[in-house]
Amino acid sequence: MDGMSGKIPTQQAALAARYGAAVPPTGPWNATIAGLLDHRSVRGYRPDPLPPGTLETLVAAAQSAATSSNLQTWSVVTVEDPAARAVMAEVAGAQKHILECPLFLVFLADVSRNDRLGQAEGRALEGLPFLETFLVAAIDAALAAQNAVVAAESLGLSTVYIGALRNDPARVAETLGLPPGAVGVFGLCVGYAKAGAEGEVKPRLPQSIVLHRRRYDALGEPAARTSYDAEMRGFSQRNEMAADTWTARVIARIGTIRALRGRDRLAAALHALGFPLR
Repeated sequence: MDGMSGKIPTQQAALAARYGAAVPPTGPWNATIAGLLDHRSVRGYRPDPLPPGTLETLVAAAQSAATSSNLQTWSVVTVEDPAARAVMAEVAGAQKHILECPLFLVFLADVSRNDRLGQAEGRALEGLPFLETFLVAAIDAALAAQNAVVAAESLGLSTVYIGALRNDPARVAETLGLPPGAVGVFGLCVGYAKAGAEGEVKPRLPQSIVLHRRRYDALGEPAARTSYDAEMRGFSQRNEMAADTWTARVIARIGTIRALRGRDRLAAALHALGFPLR
């Protein structure tokens, strides 16, 4: 909805907010698409409780997402204890909105349930230890969480993903009592945005960079990236962000091993948590 006001933005306004000057041609339009284009990450929350049944509604939406072969290799944990919240915030680099939001969820890539199924049925699940199975679980969790986000935003709630839980997946697993074969792939804050924290729709790359017709073609990428950097510089200045262009942000985020903040050791952590990744 437009600026969290509850109004449905016009198609042209929504596309302009999302793409800046590189607005693609208009097409079909409805309230669902308007809501998707109006998504923004919110990092400040009021303590107001959510309506009864909100959690279960969001989980129902999440469980309605596609899941590979109906394996359903994901789970979600609510983090309610203040001490556990504090651990999540610390792992994520002191992100205070983890402590503020009325609902904090950790989505898991979870093959432990299917492992238990195999044990109960006396069957060795030979495909369980492979990278493909972990990838399916991580994708399942992401699809489920995105359904929950769309549902939450349709209810006037705000959200932000917390990928920084992967800074220390072992500590997250210990805090949440996860069994082998389950790992927190990201967290999700849900709640009502504080006044002034609603944020702005962040411009995305022009469609000319991400949409390839018939064959992959990066010939126009340098010029389009230059234009996008200008859009992101303006966004960063308006929102007091450190990296002022997309190019600078990419380099800052993955230009050094140090910038991974421990996630360079993720493969070893996954092995220790019960994902052999063969």
